[in-house]
Amino acid sequence: MQRLYDFIRRHPTGVDTFWAVALFGFAMLWVAEEPDGTGRTVAALVIVTALSLVVALRRRMPEQMLVVTALAGVAQLVFDVGVNPADFAMLVIIYTVAAAGAPRWASRLALVGGLSAASLAQIRWPEEASAVSERIFITIVMSLPFVLAWVLGDSIRTRRAYFDQLEERATRLEKEREAQAKVAVAAERARIARELHDVVAHNVSVMVVQADGAAYVLDAAPDQAKQALETISSTGRQALAEMRRLLGVLRTGDGPESGEYVPQPDVQQIEELVEHVRRAGLTVDFKVEGTPRPLPSGVELTAYRIVQEALTNTRKHGGPDAGASVRLVYFDDGLGLLVEDDGRGASHELYEDGGADGRGHGLIGMRERVGMVGGTLDAGPRPGGGFRISALLPLKPAH
Repeated sequence: MQRLYDFIRRHPTGVDTFWAVALFGFAMLWVAEEPDGTGRTVAALVIVTALSLVVALRRRMPEQMLVVTALAGVAQLVFDVGVNPADFAMLVIIYTVAAAGAPRWASRLALVGGLSAASLAQIRWPEEASAVSERIFITIVMSLPFVLAWVLGDSIRTRRAYFDQLEERATRLEKEREAQAKVAVAAERARIARELHDVVAHNVSVMVVQADGAAYVLDAAPDQAKQALETISSTGRQALAEMRRLLGVLRTGDGPESGEYVPQPDVQQIEELVEHVRRAGLTVDFKVEGTPRPLPSGVELTAYRIVQEALTNTRKHGGPDAGASVRLVYFDDGLGLLVEDDGRGASHELYEDGGADGRGHGLIGMRERVGMVGGTLDAGPRPGGGFRISALLPLKPAH
């Protein structure tokens, strides 16, 4: 049964042609029974053939077949060819025009023609023994099939248009979901890249500095070498904890231990970060101005990462005798950050263009983080030497 249905859907014109041949056969039986003269018979043959052709080509040329049907109807009236089986094609073409979404003129012509067909038939071939009221009743009854054919076709058209609209909307939503998914993936990749850079760059730079110092004083000052090694060990453990936290975010929900990782750093941990950098050998002056208060988590993490990256850059580019200062200022509507050093500073390419060969991504990450919370960032050399990073992060009530 399904194969038959699929065949019908693939060959609509063939199916219509089959029904057109069947209709032509029934109409020819009617023509053969007509006892009238040759002229009327020829006219009947032409009209029956035209109406059968209408059924065969109704889907391929609905507007043209409607015009052919109207001309055939006029010819019936003119040549006195009475109602016959081929007139069923009028119902078929009215339905087809209404269902196919044809132009408005065609749909209106189909409806008007269907409504007037019964009336014209009653006028052209009246029932002599019937009263006027009976004729009116017959006219109304004969008009109903034409009206129903048009209404059914228009309903089918409306339903098809509705389903087409739903399908188009579903396709559009699917494309939008795919686009949003791609944007979310790209944003997540950027976030992970920033986190990895901050964790690895900061902790590894501390470990490298301490390892170089330990190697330098290993024979002359074993105690300092031991202290440097202890700093390397604690820094490595901290890096591992940060990596576990980051991987835990990526694998949230995979296991019972998914919620047991270190929480996101916040402003309160900046002081610990400064102490850790001091133990690594960098002189840092740290001050907090204003009244500390709860901040949105995004602002907390952004502030911590800015200070972390700024101090990492001081160690990498400031030189051996560089010192740094960190200021946190709580305003009524924002949190200000100022990190300065008195070292050699960074090259123009690193802080302005993002660098080449993979360099300069720390400042790029800073700008991305600040932009995500709606803040502003300014980074560049200080007058007189060194480097300065200042940021203003807008505050929102913590929930």
